Amino acid sequence: MTALVPATGATAAAPRAVAADDPVPGHEGMPDDGFENAPEGEQDDLAGSGTGSAPSATADAQAVVPGRPGDFTLETGTGLTGLVDKLDAALPKQGLTELMTQANRDAGWNSTCGDAAIYGPDLTAAPRVCWKDDDATSSEWIPQAITGVSDAQEDEDWGTSDSEPIAVAGYDDYNPDRSNYASGRSNCVQDSASDACNEKGIRVSFFNQATKKYRHVLLAWPFLNSKDHISFDALHASEGTCTPESGVTDACRAQNGIHAGGMVWYGNYLYVADTANGMRVFDLRRIMDLSPDNDPAVHDPTPDGLVSNVVDKKRVGRQNNVWYAYGYRYVMPQVATLKFTTAKNGGSTSKNQCYATGRPKASYISLDRTGAPHMVLGEYCNTNNGGSSNGRVGTYPMTALTAAVEGAVGTTAKADLAYGLPDTGTFGGEKLWHKIQGVTRYDGKWYFHRSNAYDNGRLMQATPGTVDGTTQLVANPKILESSFGPEDLYLAHGRGDGLAPKLWSLSEHAPSECGVCKRELYSYDMGEVISGFGS
Repeated sequence: MTALVPATGATAAAPRAVAADDPVPGHEGMPDDGFENAPEGEQDDLAGSGTGSAPSATADAQAVVPGRPGDFTLETGTGLTGLVDKLDAALPKQGLTELMTQANRDAGWNSTCGDAAIYGPDLTAAPRVCWKDDDATSSEWIPQAITGVSDAQEDEDWGTSDSEPIAVAGYDDYNPDRSNYASGRSNCVQDSASDACNEKGIRVSFFNQATKKYRHVLLAWPFLNSKDHISFDALHASEGTCTPESGVTDACRAQNGIHAGGMVWYGNYLYVADTANGMRVFDLRRIMDLSPDNDPAVHDPTPDGLVSNVVDKKRVGRQNNVWYAYGYRYVMPQVATLKFTTAKNGGSTSKNQCYATGRPKASYISLDRTGAPHMVLGEYCNTNNGGSSNGRVGTYPMTALTAAVEGAVGTTAKADLAYGLPDTGTFGGEKLWHKIQGVTRYDGKWYFHRSNAYDNGRLMQATPGTVDGTTQLVANPKILESSFGPEDLYLAHGRGDGLAPKLWSLSEHAPSECGVCKRELYSYDMGEVISGFGS
């Protein structure tokens, strides 16, 4: 892989003459981007009727799902290069190295994070990182996915920086008074509306390990508005354009944002899981900066002759000749789409059910660098609510994914391996091998993070083996207690800096969810993990 060359900050071009007035209210003119909507409550242990009842644990074991790599095939979707180029010309640009030096939010580190009650006794969580108070308790932003510079580069060296960035994705889970634009709707820009009203999609928080500071970046979808001007919106397919005549139907209702249950940073690209569709891809050389002077009170001029506003938290994109981003300084537009080619199984997935065949869910992703780099993708499933599978995992050569991102529409990236999850053991009165929130593969062994509602989750291990003449993932009977609300996994391999490998993860639950819940970013020594499993 070619070594990374982080983009440098762009100098604003001389203002051009402003085009005709751009009186585009809200999201008028935004086309549907063709993404399917995932059900609400995805990757939620308590969604649906199954919450860990005893009958699920005693039900007849399902046969382990056979591996079908063909079900995991991804295809390059609608081209976005032209739209992103237009944004590039319209807005100032910043590189990640510069962004890391401007990280503006203080994080706690180890002992400053207070008690460690969310962790079990089997593994030592160190270091621990805790978020600034408003992020630690937010009802709006829920942390999910994690990746970092070890995924991005073999040498773990981001430019000349010693920041060793870690990136965490969070999704917007709270939109009070958001509507489908039907009769009597609430308008999110009204004074009476909460800042949280809009569906803001996904933001990525880049953490600087050297300074212990982090910065949020809003992810965005580029489009041409009804005046044929370049603009952007949050990551959801359509805002909703129902009318009193049509009523609220699936064809016009406002869509949820994506869940971003997994994320991989590889080279210059950031891959973000989109559960129902595949992956959305972003380019770290294309981070737009709406406040280059770092003074939010000043509406900075932009290269297209307009101005930007980073104070107003209720608007996004180009509106009335002003650029907004829900109050965020940095915006990273989507540059490519990778969609599953396989048709969905006919069964319902409304309560996190999964199936043995058909399109998988992109619930979580990670990177394996122990050989030729591969992405690992897997499904979150709740077998208490039905379905025919505990979940499946598949792997893709990163060379194939990079080629698809940079290729023409219709370019495919094929998985070279797939397995069904094991179906052995019980935990808490139900089956053990479901409710998986994260996976990584390291030196041929597979590690899975299993959630447990508002209690300690479990870290599990499996190894490929032959059972009845078929290669399957064979579960290690040993399981290790993990944090409350465990999520995605990221392996910092340490080869570039000579440090011991670390297995990073994060907890999602705010203290309001349960008495001892906390949101932290944490790592386990990989040697301790391996010895904990006996190999």
